[in-house]
Amino acid sequence: MRGTFKYLRRLLLASIVCTLGAAVLTYAVDPLQLFRPSRLVAFYSDETRVQNAGLIRSQPFDAAFMGTSLAIHFRQSDIDRALGVHSLKLAMTGSNSRQQSFVLEQAIARGARRVVWQMDDFIFVDAADIEADPFLSVDLYRGTAKGIASYVFSAAMAKESAFALLRSLPPLQEPLTRAAPYLPVKFALADVDDIYALPRDFDVARDYNAKKTLASFAYITSPVRSRFLGEGYGYDAMVRHFERDAVGLIARHPDVTFDIYFPPYSILQFVAMRDASPATLKIVTDLTAGIAQRLTQLPNVRLHDFRAIKAVTHDLGNYADVIHHSPVIDAKVLQWLASGEYRVDPRKPTASLDELKAQVEAYQVPQP
Repeated sequence: MRGTFKYLRRLLLASIVCTLGAAVLTYAVDPLQLFRPSRLVAFYSDETRVQNAGLIRSQPFDAAFMGTSLAIHFRQSDIDRALGVHSLKLAMTGSNSRQQSFVLEQAIARGARRVVWQMDDFIFVDAADIEADPFLSVDLYRGTAKGIASYVFSAAMAKESAFALLRSLPPLQEPLTRAAPYLPVKFALADVDDIYALPRDFDVARDYNAKKTLASFAYITSPVRSRFLGEGYGYDAMVRHFERDAVGLIARHPDVTFDIYFPPYSILQFVAMRDASPATLKIVTDLTAGIAQRLTQLPNVRLHDFRAIKAVTHDLGNYADVIHHSPVIDAKVLQWLASGEYRVDPRKPTASLDELKAQVEAYQVPQP
């Protein structure tokens, strides 16, 4: 009995030593760069809901770029060249307005004086309150004791720290950097510009073409799936979320300039609603009409609407499905933001929406 107790005590002591050792390693290496910019060779992760917490604390920037998967493939270097800023891309796939507003609040507190915000109707659907959000750690962003503990005592972060340490050794740096994308590590990107960006040799025509766009349209309008077009859409709740998450953030920061844009969905996104879920289309048009009217009255907001640019949105070769546009259109979006060509006139806030509604009503879906 005494021998068993002695063995358990040693096992417990060894476990404590290993846990504390891993925590010290994570704190010292700091793969997320939460405490300090990396003293080793810095690497980054595509898990943006976690990575953004470190980027906000470690990177120099004066502008924040926010959005969903429609904004995820932009490169910071392209944003900087087009808009004349020093940007930090904080886009998160599938993110909602609560997550986006919270992360932007942190970026503004750290020095962002301009926000470029890709905004669409879907981000305002109902979702968990930010304090209870299982996908985004508010404590990690806030740097609370709970958030720091979850970081330094994470086995996954200890593994990343050990790999980063090995990768910093000169003989191993080059081979491990090449191998990182194929290994079970998350911090594998050597350049912050590559976070969730497509490879520079990416074959655009292979993944963005009319065949894929039409196939996506057929899929989402199928009678067994069309009900999902309106999932989560409720006009009153979405208006409340817009007022809280967007207008509230903008009103709290009158010294920050907000460039907000409605992205150039393909025309088929709205035609899908027209044909398979007309009630959803009405919610979308009513909601975005109200958003346009509200935002254009705020002095620190410039609203841009790219949804009715027929030369882009009717060319189905620009898309991978009914909403996600190609990197070629990414570049055009930056040009339009820089020029202000499609900025919404506060005297006619729904003019572009009215044009879109007319296009949707008249559009005939191409037949295979």
